[in-house]
Amino acid sequence: MLTRLTLITVLATGPAFAQQLSKEESCGYQADVVAAVQQARLDRVSERKVPEAVAATNPSWPESFNNAVPLIAPWVYEQKMKAIRTEDLGAIWREMCLKQP
Repeated sequence: MLTRLTLITVLATGPAFAQQLSKEESCGYQADVVAAVQQARLDRVSERKVPEAVAATNPSWPESFNNAVPLIAPWVYEQKMKAIRTEDLGAIWREMCLKQP
């Protein structure tokens, strides 16, 4: 999980965004991506169609964060449906992200 979080942070924020986004902003956008993937799973979207389904919602995060969708989807889809229905995975992700050095 930590490796995935680090990789997503690097891909989503890259050099162009490193100077523009604070850690809080980046983690917030990542949490939004997780929440969108969680909603796609609740909507019974197949894992392979998640990037298209999320893109169709016209998300408000910077376009570079779309690169994180296929990286986050496996983590969300391996969660039990009970967790998908009852837990705020975006909030969990945000908390873990903010704890990263």
